[in-house]
Amino acid sequence: MQKKRNWNYLLIAPALLVSISIILLPAVLTIIASFTDWNGISPNINLIGLQNYLELFEDRVFFIAIKNNIIWVVLFLTVPVCIGMLAAMLLLSREKTRNIYQIAFLIPYVLAPAVNAMLWQNIIFSPVSGIIGWIGRTYGIDLGSPLAGMQSAIFACAGVDIWHYWSYLTVIYLAALRQVPTDQVEAARIDGCTGWQLFRYIYLPNIRSTVSLMFVMITIGSFLAFDYVKLLTGGGPAHASEVLGTYAYSFAFSSMDVGKGSAVGIFMSILGLIASTIYTRMSKREMME
Repeated sequence: MQKKRNWNYLLIAPALLVSISIILLPAVLTIIASFTDWNGISPNINLIGLQNYLELFEDRVFFIAIKNNIIWVVLFLTVPVCIGMLAAMLLLSREKTRNIYQIAFLIPYVLAPAVNAMLWQNIIFSPVSGIIGWIGRTYGIDLGSPLAGMQSAIFACAGVDIWHYWSYLTVIYLAALRQVPTDQVEAARIDGCTGWQLFRYIYLPNIRSTVSLMFVMITIGSFLAFDYVKLLTGGGPAHASEVLGTYAYSFAFSSMDVGKGSAVGIFMSILGLIASTIYTRMSKREMME
């Protein structure tokens, strides 16, 4: 028994070493850096206590970034979830062709964010060569690029990310729906259930754990949003589309204020930890029931 236990420790040692090297140590160093004035280059590091955190709460842009992240969470918990679930339900009955549809749907997801951003900037949003420009020239409706609007920039960035992300949810939901017991589905159909009733009372209860997990993953991912905002607007115009990810990046790599950037990163981690805690408690409650 003792020998088996020693082998278990030996087998998990590589994964544990990797986790400590690329997760635990950087996390500890980030926490320490958030209490300093380090610029990322100088060997001189001064502890300044909670000054970075206090300055964040006095910065108007910080609250704009939080608001935009909340908007991002709300959008991603509704639009791609509904589209992905609807597409998964439609594909469920197409046994012969659903693999082709899944491959086609996943094309935006497998493309690099930089490619997706360039496609939307030049084909959709561009007032010169894009669809928006074509509408203006053809119908005389000057829409302007939504990326340049103070109110529309964050929604335009989120729209591009939703277009890239919803197909991934479709594949996840479809895999979960295919695991629903067929006898339950057939019994419900014999009883005369409509499509909505079949989804609500048979499919949804059986895939609730998957839906809950994806809700948490979407929430965490939304607070870590960075790539499409950085590529499309850079957080502009006038910080209108700033999110916590681009806000931290601007401190760490533009202003060379790694300490304050680390403080923003800690705040993002706390929000993700809250979402993970909620999911863990929900999972325990489901297991008890």
